[in-house]
Amino acid sequence: MDDLISPKYQMKLVKSVHDAIWEEYKTYREVSLYVDKWYESDEWNNNWENFHIFQKDNGEIDLLRTLHSMAGSDLLKVAIDMGVDTPDFIPSIPTFKNELKSDFKTAYDTFTKAFKQIESDPSLAVGLANSALESIIKEILKDDRIKSKIKGTETLYKLTSIILKEFNYLDSNHPVEIKTIGSSLLAISQSIEKLRSEKTDFHGKTTEDYLITDSLYTYFVVNAVSTVGLFLQSYFKTKLPKPPKDVEEEHDDLPF
Repeated sequence: MDDLISPKYQMKLVKSVHDAIWEEYKTYREVSLYVDKWYESDEWNNNWENFHIFQKDNGEIDLLRTLHSMAGSDLLKVAIDMGVDTPDFIPSIPTFKNELKSDFKTAYDTFTKAFKQIESDPSLAVGLANSALESIIKEILKDDRIKSKIKGTETLYKLTSIILKEFNYLDSNHPVEIKTIGSSLLAISQSIEKLRSEKTDFHGKTTEDYLITDSLYTYFVVNAVSTVGLFLQSYFKTKLPKPPKDVEEEHDDLPF
């Protein structure tokens, strides 16, 4: 992971993380306590430490220098924990979160949890991302203008199949390229669902089973979820825009 985070990107990320920490914690004591929770050391291993906590002349933490001493992977974890966008790793997350926040509250909360678990618990993040995409599709299919009705127990694959039919993406009269895109969206959803069911500990696993433990794969999955989710949500808003709210005329009861 460290090899994938360029020094130039780390410089930008440090500034964003620095500002986010000070926005969240207003005193040097609180900032120091927060940073301490990320700190690890081993005095028996040549005084190893995962990063160095720098102090100013007055003894207060020098947050900027401390953050610069972190490895790229640790810095990324802090950024995610503080809710700092990491566009080089999940390009569409800022847009996706903004879109979800207004119309898809449950999906937004679930996706935010998935995003924060990418580094610390990749397996859990995949499961939550799957659930977030399910929530988005269910919310769209609840619209009264959509013919297909769901029971609420459908899997991600089944939900995607339903919504693609509603959006007419699997029509045999379409050019083969359009049908291929529709089939690809269905395949992506099926793969995400299978990863959640077979490669995470959501359904219980034995020691011999493969579990997703590499955060790189999780970034890939969460990127796929945000891309598919954005497409479906944008298409829905375009195809079935919200009807304008009726504005009641105000009367002042005057005779003229």
